[in-house]
Amino acid sequence: MKPGARNLITDVKGLYVGNAEDKTLKSGSTVLVGDKPFTAAVSVMGGAPGTRDTDMLAPDKLVQEVDAFVLSGGSAFGLDAASGVIDALRAQGRGFAVGEAIIPLVPSAILFDLVNGGKKDWVKNPYHALGTSAFNARTADFSLGTVGAGCGATTGTFKGGLGSASIVLESGHTVGALVAVNSFGAVTHDSGHFWAAPWEVQAEFGGLGPAPMGDPLALPSNAKMSGFSEKGNTTIAIVATDAIMDKAQATRLATVAQDGMARAILPSHTPVDGDLIFAAATGEIPIKDAVVDPLMIGHAAALCLSRAIARAIYEATPEAGDTQQTWQHKHG
Repeated sequence: MKPGARNLITDVKGLYVGNAEDKTLKSGSTVLVGDKPFTAAVSVMGGAPGTRDTDMLAPDKLVQEVDAFVLSGGSAFGLDAASGVIDALRAQGRGFAVGEAIIPLVPSAILFDLVNGGKKDWVKNPYHALGTSAFNARTADFSLGTVGAGCGATTGTFKGGLGSASIVLESGHTVGALVAVNSFGAVTHDSGHFWAAPWEVQAEFGGLGPAPMGDPLALPSNAKMSGFSEKGNTTIAIVATDAIMDKAQATRLATVAQDGMARAILPSHTPVDGDLIFAAATGEIPIKDAVVDPLMIGHAAALCLSRAIARAIYEATPEAGDTQQTWQHKHG
């Protein structure tokens, strides 16, 4: 398995990621934007999602391409981060043309980080500004861990974060994943070994090897059943490829990528998670085999997502007022 040059979703040529966060707020936003619009789709498998403009991504809907995706903290408040990105895109003249109107299309998803120790007593919703800042910070090289939408994320055991990974296939296609991990479930065994370890590349999250398997029905030791009503969760992700795909193929890509979440988080897709995956296809490299190429791209997306989830927790850094310790603090 060969990662791209950066081992980031931006190894898919023409894609850029911007992050903005407020360490006092303990929250932030992340934007994925392309040089040009890209084919887009979505798969939602969590029981408590928070989204904006996802209905238009269904294969039977008119719109085929979007301008950007936004992942954000802030629960319902965080949906306003997309407004900041929309304003910035409109200022550049980018968007879907309807007569003389230009409408940037920016589907978004949020995670719940409102009880993570950050200061949340704002008067004016801060996420519009965070969305704008994230857009303005877009780059091919970006940091992981306690940044962007992962700034205030938590998991069943350790502090969460933002992760990314990539794969280059023999077909020439590049596949990448970007994820903000804020799961009810745990990303590691109680020993600290990552569930995603069988797919690790070049010790990208510590090189500890596979986790010893315990009782698969046991919840993580720190995930107390009594906390269900007090916790908000959600892992939100984007998978991307440079393959030429239509919306139906991109929808299948997003759906298959959910396997990567299930392999890396135990348990995943719970009633209290809003687990969601966007898919982006930039349309640069043709698919030569209508069965094999999409199969391998989907498989690679799931592997990338598992690795990105582990990297998010591995790269998280401690901040004042944290309610959870980082993986590095205990096992690094």
